Amino acid sequence: MDQLSQKLKDGTMKILEVPSPALQAGHVLVRNHYSLISTGTDTSTVRAARGSLLEKAKARPAQVKQVVDVVRSQGITQAYRAVMKKLDAWSPLGNSTAGEIIGVGEGVSGFAVGDLVACGGLDASHAEIVCVPVNLCVKLHAGADLRHAAYNTLGAIALQGIRQADLRLGEVCAVIGLGLLGQLTCMMLRASGMRVVGIDIDPAMVEMAGRHCTDLALLRASAGIEERVLSFTGGLGCDAVIITAATDSLDPVNFAGAIARKKGTVVVVGAVSTGFDREPHYYRKELQLRMSCSYGPGRYDQEYEEKGIDYPAAYVRWTENRNMQAFQELIASGKVDVGYLTTHVFKLVDATRAYDMMLQKSEPCVGILIEYDITKDIKSYPSKINLIHNTSNLKPEYVSIGFIGAGSYAQSHLLPNIPKGADVVLKGVMTASGTSSRSVAERFGFEFCTGQETDILANDSINTVFIATRHDSHAGYVLKALKAGKNVFVEKPLCLTETDLNEIKDIYLALDTSHSKRPLLMIGYNRRFSPLAAVLRTELGGMPMAMVYRVNAGAIAPDSWIQDTDLGGGRVIGEVCHFVDFLTWMNGSLPVSVYASAMKAPGDLNDTLSVTMTYENGSVGTIAYFANGDKGVPKEQVEIFTGGCTGILTDFRSVTLHVRGKKTEKKLVSQDKGQKAEISAFVDAIVSGKPSPIPFEEIYSTSKATFAILESIRTGQVVRLDKF
Repeated sequence: MDQLSQKLKDGTMKILEVPSPALQAGHVLVRNHYSLISTGTDTSTVRAARGSLLEKAKARPAQVKQVVDVVRSQGITQAYRAVMKKLDAWSPLGNSTAGEIIGVGEGVSGFAVGDLVACGGLDASHAEIVCVPVNLCVKLHAGADLRHAAYNTLGAIALQGIRQADLRLGEVCAVIGLGLLGQLTCMMLRASGMRVVGIDIDPAMVEMAGRHCTDLALLRASAGIEERVLSFTGGLGCDAVIITAATDSLDPVNFAGAIARKKGTVVVVGAVSTGFDREPHYYRKELQLRMSCSYGPGRYDQEYEEKGIDYPAAYVRWTENRNMQAFQELIASGKVDVGYLTTHVFKLVDATRAYDMMLQKSEPCVGILIEYDITKDIKSYPSKINLIHNTSNLKPEYVSIGFIGAGSYAQSHLLPNIPKGADVVLKGVMTASGTSSRSVAERFGFEFCTGQETDILANDSINTVFIATRHDSHAGYVLKALKAGKNVFVEKPLCLTETDLNEIKDIYLALDTSHSKRPLLMIGYNRRFSPLAAVLRTELGGMPMAMVYRVNAGAIAPDSWIQDTDLGGGRVIGEVCHFVDFLTWMNGSLPVSVYASAMKAPGDLNDTLSVTMTYENGSVGTIAYFANGDKGVPKEQVEIFTGGCTGILTDFRSVTLHVRGKKTEKKLVSQDKGQKAEISAFVDAIVSGKPSPIPFEEIYSTSKATFAILESIRTGQVVRLDKF
């Protein structure tokens, strides 16, 4: 299918052929008829992309600091990879569409194929087909004008700003900024029985608002503007002022204070500076300054947007979805007429011209719609895009790779480290986003990109599958890949539940026991492959050890998907597994018991904890995993005590050995956590017919141990681990 995309590196924009999105549970698949270009948001996005690298850096100081932090902790190479991953990738544009449902995902009710719908959110992009979460999609009346319905997202944003103003019938509201968002706000205010004052710096926008949606429209630069507003309100001032402008200037927020009545409300909807002057207005009038969050309650809430869990209407009357519904009802009833806002309609093939027109201001424009060719046969939209001529005559010992999921970690640590050689072939890549799939395929040289897992798992020319998706999908993909006879490399964790772990064990052990025939199963426990870790084990291995692994993990927001037990498994299953594996490898035997305790934290996050483990050979290990430390302290430090010797490994950049009174130290220029060696070992094992670099019993044991850690925290008891 075709999708409008751009590159952040230089702002290059093109209609890109990308794989059609796969239908996901809790989503609907929509064939777009129209999508709206937001002349405010989209213009700033494209202008930023077309700016120089220096301009990009100045506009994103927080991201620049992140890059500097990566340089310090991981080295220039990793920092460069992280930056180029962002700059070189194709990014979709758009967030507001209207069209027809062509597929309904598992768990979705109230929608059917053929329904007309309006969609919002980042998935509602300028593409022929989009896959949208159910709570970001609303059903339209039969015969609805989809050109008008495509204003869905901006309508919901405007409506949420009005709700934040908390107005009553007959009150006066001023709207500062009369672009698309401001015009929509004025329309709905009037439809609600308010008296509306519109203010802008653009005479054309003032004139348009005066004709269509305001009772008084004023040019900001006009003389005596404050007096005119005061006169219009009978000397009282505006009950509320809604700011829908986008500017770095402080004038909108200060001017809002000047025209608001005493104890009035100022609502910020647009991207404006809020460092207002306390005197004379905000303090003396006791004004309220409120922020309006996008479409409304539910925005940025994972439970609501991704899982489709609604808020009870009795407690949260207006969610982002119900705001969308209300906006569409206003259009359907004729109380709001957005038709005059549409100044241009472009075919998708000409969409880049629309952005050029906006940036160059070659023509006056307000609402710009992209129109899609709905006469095309839906079956003509491919799920798979071939980019390189298919490799023929693959030898059995070749490693022919398919990638499922290729996010930030995969692009920084996995894909760049796949050995380059005639016996390694990158066949296909699948990600959730068509633009991401295409970007990764182009950047790393895959033969094809796809949006369907069957193009990877059912492909006979692929014998090895890398799985780097979100944690909750790991087990399912591992099982499917093993059943298909593929070698599997899966990023940690292997799975999130003991049920899945036991099913993987049963499937794996039921496969042919011959190493030359049984598919390899490898998990991304890279730290055991670090060169400095190898030094530590070589010098101190062979005897029972006392081991301490201290992790200054840092805090992760409670609403992150990583903390969600259903999606990420939490930090014990999702990350502590790394350290369990490392200690198992270091002492050379499996754990037999686990005891763990965690600090009490809101939401029972279990992200500051201490774990004690005992091992078959008599070793003991402690994992001190802390989320409450200072970032200035090294993230990871391992201390090994054995036979009168001590070894200290710090952040995989230095190792210090104290052996019989002699101290030796080895340092690396940059951090090496073993990802390159890990991938090389896996590929070599496939080519040479060796066993998996990590024995399955160790993979299984590590997952069992992480589940035991959580059980010990719950019960306060030591948990014994059954033998494999």
